[in-house]
Amino acid sequence: MNLNKPRLIVFLCPYPEGGAPSQRFRFEQYLQALNDNGFQYRIEGFLDEKTNRILYQPGQTAKKLLGVLKGFLRRLLFLPTLNKADYVFIHREATPVGPPIVEWIIAKILKKKIIYDFDDAIWLRDTSGINSFMAKIKWQQKVASICRWSYKVSAGNNYLYDFAKQYCQQIVLNPTTIDTEHYHNQRKNQHDSPLTIGWTGSHSTMKYLYAIEDVLQQLEKVYAFRFVVISNRPPEMKLKNLHFIPWKEATEIDDLLQLHIGIMPLPDDLWAKGKCGFKALQYLSLGIPALVSPVGVNAKIVAQGVNGYLCSSDQEWYDSLSKLLNDQELRTRMGAAGRNKVEEEYSVKANTSNFLGLFK
Repeated sequence: MNLNKPRLIVFLCPYPEGGAPSQRFRFEQYLQALNDNGFQYRIEGFLDEKTNRILYQPGQTAKKLLGVLKGFLRRLLFLPTLNKADYVFIHREATPVGPPIVEWIIAKILKKKIIYDFDDAIWLRDTSGINSFMAKIKWQQKVASICRWSYKVSAGNNYLYDFAKQYCQQIVLNPTTIDTEHYHNQRKNQHDSPLTIGWTGSHSTMKYLYAIEDVLQQLEKVYAFRFVVISNRPPEMKLKNLHFIPWKEATEIDDLLQLHIGIMPLPDDLWAKGKCGFKALQYLSLGIPALVSPVGVNAKIVAQGVNGYLCSSDQEWYDSLSKLLNDQELRTRMGAAGRNKVEEEYSVKANTSNFLGLFK
């Protein structure tokens, strides 16, 4: 046996490499660290590039179904090659729809060590209700089975950790992290203008933003500011100074740096408790104070009055936003504290050894 042979990790994920933020920030930004530590890897997305582009667009059901069928075929044809893998890292699920047949084969027939990673409460039905096509053919109950068959589970926060602990003994708390050295490596200048409040996210979470539309309308009567939404679809909001910026990876950081204040409203429900606070982490990493609902990990990421505010009511949202709109130095101080928080606890650099520990 060749003891110096590089260990091979096969990543099974829903989307093509670079095709989803969840994949980028859960494992793709650690690929260089894996290379540096003697691992080889291979990434196998379920969907191809063409299907991924149309999946969340309205209509084109036949093309979506064809893309899903092709994904199943690729998965089944790929299974025999897994005998060379030392670990199979499954992000969310091997097949985004249907029962965990592929996972069962990997664990029970091929006898491979599964590292199972998830960053949402995917055993629950997604409350966003946006993509009805996918919702109809999901199989949420499979999450418990995959946890049971896994060698280790990589959980994005304590809520997800506690769920997985019911089924697997080796759980690693592996937070979603930010690359503060190569990507989110700039800092907001709170002296620039125009004064801007903003939100970033996909269309599937945009409904949470509408919950504070009335607050923003009231603020517009008193303060002069822009409200920027960075997303894949424009919002339907009645604001005088609403600016929509289509999300693009190439301009993501520059677009976020337009914000002086970042917001992340969430409902207090079980699905939201599974969120890993990524919006807040993005804001804070760039020196932008974060105002968030105190749901799930948000209350751990944002320290009240230090790097942002926790807002539970319309009045708290209004008062907290007013304070920051009025006080440039407060924004600067909170932004610096937020940047330090991310560097120390939620950066790739701080979490690399923890991530590599999944494969020991």
